[in-house]
Amino acid sequence: MNPVYASLGTTIFEAMSARARATGAINLGQGFPDGRGPEDVLAEAARALIEESNQYPPMPGTAALRQAVADHYRVHQGIDLAFEEVIVTSGATEALAAAIFALVSPGDEVLMFQPMYDAYLPLVERAGGIAKLVRLEPPEWRITAEGLAAAAGPRTRLVILNNPLNPTGTMTSPQELALLADFCVSHDAIAICDEVWEHVVFDGAVHRPLIGLPGMRERTVKIGSAGKIFSLTGWKVGWMCAAPPIAQILAKAHQFLTFTTPPNLQAGAAYGLGKDVAYFTEMRAGYQRSRDRLAAGLTRLGYAVLPSAATYFLSIDLPRSGVNMDDVAFSEWLVEEAGVASVPVSAFYARDPVTSVVRLCFAKQDSTLDAALERMVRRP
Repeated sequence: MNPVYASLGTTIFEAMSARARATGAINLGQGFPDGRGPEDVLAEAARALIEESNQYPPMPGTAALRQAVADHYRVHQGIDLAFEEVIVTSGATEALAAAIFALVSPGDEVLMFQPMYDAYLPLVERAGGIAKLVRLEPPEWRITAEGLAAAAGPRTRLVILNNPLNPTGTMTSPQELALLADFCVSHDAIAICDEVWEHVVFDGAVHRPLIGLPGMRERTVKIGSAGKIFSLTGWKVGWMCAAPPIAQILAKAHQFLTFTTPPNLQAGAAYGLGKDVAYFTEMRAGYQRSRDRLAAGLTRLGYAVLPSAATYFLSIDLPRSGVNMDDVAFSEWLVEEAGVASVPVSAFYARDPVTSVVRLCFAKQDSTLDAALERMVRRP
């Protein structure tokens, strides 16, 4: 048995979802919507399943989806990508794995920001990289020059950035992006940018990709997800975008992971990326309304919520809410006693965790949110 994997625990998302299933709790822990997603995107995938080939598509992805990704980013983010700079993957997590395995050599130092998505650290360590962790703190969760300088080392080769950031629901500010671009250029480092939440932003905000900043075009891997864009998390269709010298290396790693992704789902994603801007505006408005519904309900119950500018997530500040528990104890109480599953934010830290914040998912129907709020009337 490989000791690296034998020592790994079950992810917090699976653990809390299992608890919800076992106890009958309302699951506001794992980040998935409870709606069907856009019907026309589903219909296109269904059509392709019946009418088109179900054999291996090209390893880098179908021509239609690779071009659709490039066209989509040109329209929505002003990035001029070529078809050849897009590699389709089986979800954004596979894109992360391919990028890390392709670009991290044993002994390379990789900067990551805590709290962080749980796949980053084990992938970096499996590739032989050395994690250099930058600790972010509530309520702003901001990246600083001091934090970067403290983590940088003689073998700094990569930076992994999640923007917008799960679990905090924050967006990297223009000032922070400029700081990161300067850091990458001065250290000759490559940035792997996990931007799966790029369309799920609120209050009129606009996502700014790091790849668009000066000096970053040739040293950035931009990762996206159809699952997040179209509220179809089970599809596991993602992509990674990079300049040709990097994209060629990424493709070589991808070919030995999943090799390809179901062609009918690629057809559905390609169709969806070409949808009118109004779809994306309405999708964001719907999630913003759900965010506001949950935030207002929690506030009425006496909970203090932290700002959520993006993603599916809203966080409770436990000390400001008058809760004399850490995040793990409160999450345990909430699922067992109130019947609502959440996620303790400390689970997103490898060391020196913030233990005062609990994350809830608001990407649910009104009835689901209201039922959860009814159960949360009971306070510890």
